[in-house]
Amino acid sequence: LEHLMDLDYIGSLLAGFCLAVFLLYILRPVAAHINLVDEPGERKLHEGAVPLIGGIAIFVAFSFAILTIDSPISSLRAFFAGSLILMFTGVLDDLHELSAGKRFIAQIIATTIMAAWGGVVLNDFGYLVSTGFVFELGWLAVPVTVFAAIGVINALNMLDGVDGLAGFVSLVCVLGMMIICITSGQTHTLMVLGLLAAVLIAFLIFNLNCDHRNCTLVFMGDSGSMFLGFVLSWFLISLSQGDARAMSPVIALWLFAVPLIETLTMIINRVRQGRSPFSADREHLHHMLEEAGLGKRMILVVIVGASLLLASIGLAGHYFQVPEPVMFYAFLAVFGGYLVVWKKLRVKD
Repeated sequence: LEHLMDLDYIGSLLAGFCLAVFLLYILRPVAAHINLVDEPGERKLHEGAVPLIGGIAIFVAFSFAILTIDSPISSLRAFFAGSLILMFTGVLDDLHELSAGKRFIAQIIATTIMAAWGGVVLNDFGYLVSTGFVFELGWLAVPVTVFAAIGVINALNMLDGVDGLAGFVSLVCVLGMMIICITSGQTHTLMVLGLLAAVLIAFLIFNLNCDHRNCTLVFMGDSGSMFLGFVLSWFLISLSQGDARAMSPVIALWLFAVPLIETLTMIINRVRQGRSPFSADREHLHHMLEEAGLGKRMILVVIVGASLLLASIGLAGHYFQVPEPVMFYAFLAVFGGYLVVWKKLRVKD
């Protein structure tokens, strides 16, 4: 904790936060001028055109803040390369609505850079199904890493349907990893995640704030959700691999549980209906909670509360050294319970 209380690091936190606030403020009229805005529609409940500049502000402020800390940057070259690819793709998608194929190509390139250049690879799933057997991936390590990271990226993107939801769920995951880093001695990762948390808080202030016309000043856009998904996949994988891993891979499932469970449910349902797994519909949890009569703020409280609860279970399992197979089967039980609740809400709708 002494590193977090260092005056230089506190200065970096403030620099990232303030730069994010500054960018979120000055880029709003620019976004309106170049039509980088989200218009209300059938599946969008906001009023008026909302600037899609949250992702740009988060990325720039976070990158600048990293440069201000006394820490080696060479290990993050692949991180910045992959992030830039996804940011550029996300901005183009926000402007021109790229096809799913083009977005996937960019995601494949970025996540391959993460694995092949950055060395962030899922080599094993730990003692996932038995305490006497390590689930190693062997030659499948890089392809599985790319698949898993793309899954995280798209899971966060699919969750981004209510003001503050993707930002708060990302923050919960980041704080969970920070807690693990504190007790595992992962100082560098702890400092980087702390900067991301500061920038996310700045974004959420704008994302949840109101002016006289609209209660949403900015959205993160696809650029923001893809960048955050990439960041989360990078650190969830890096912290759960290697001989000196900070946590077991199954704990990563709990820290990212809500987007993961929601996405798996959507994919299963759409495939059963003969549709594309990434086609749009109104069968997300937040849509059904809205149909059940909950307001946007209450939907946010319910889903973020669930994220906090599941992340806390994961942290408890980590610190009380609950066997990994027990944590995995418990996760499957939660997933099964969610499917039951989701089906009941869907039938009611």
